[in-house]
Amino acid sequence: MTGSAPSDYTAFATHYDSWFAPSDRVTEDTVGALAGLAESAGAGPVLELGIGTGRVALPLAARGMEVHGVDLSPAMVEQLRAKPGGRDIPVALGDFRTAEVTGGPYALVYVVNGAFAELPTQDAQVDCFSRAARLLRPGGLFVLDAHVPEALAQGAPAGGHLLPTRGGETVLRFREVDRAEQRYRSHYVVLASGAAGGAEMHRTTVSFRYAAASELDLMARLAGLRPRERWADWTGAPFTSASAFHVSVYERPA
Repeated sequence: MTGSAPSDYTAFATHYDSWFAPSDRVTEDTVGALAGLAESAGAGPVLELGIGTGRVALPLAARGMEVHGVDLSPAMVEQLRAKPGGRDIPVALGDFRTAEVTGGPYALVYVVNGAFAELPTQDAQVDCFSRAARLLRPGGLFVLDAHVPEALAQGAPAGGHLLPTRGGETVLRFREVDRAEQRYRSHYVVLASGAAGGAEMHRTTVSFRYAAASELDLMARLAGLRPRERWADWTGAPFTSASAFHVSVYERPA
């Protein structure tokens, strides 16, 4: 997790991969795209902001890449450490803006699964761009994914949305969007198997601060980065006016 306060996902760190992680296909697409970008950026380690349980970092490391991470949640990093290869990845614990990162300069810095929007204010998001730029080597890339705000506001169903899970649990997400504050809150209700075969209900809420692609581009410019590519998803599909999601790639000029 990234940000200046622990995400409410942290309370369910042991269940995060089953309840909240994207599908294996999305993970494969994400890892493939990041590996290609890292190769295009030249030699050097890569850094994940909000490394969490290692869903993306571990497959990248398995490809022979040197991967480092930053995360605010010891509970999430504990899950990473419990996985094969998880103890080999250096992780700086703390807020990304203040955590001590010593492994750069990096060829690639990335934040995925919408975690950039967990940074709670515009100032925090601007600081994220600035810190990423300082950690990149010349020619290095900063990559993030995010919702398109217009699609986010229009697509918030009044009755909630049922999410797929890996372990057969039922996860229902309700989303509240505040257009005036550029914020949304995702409320999750999880029905999972409990003791003696009974069902248990869990609830958590995660808050986000969203930004339009043009606002992100301005943050990049303030940090000395320039836009390089924008896709509709991690497969590299073209970004169009109909896209509800984007992957944005920024470059530190050589």
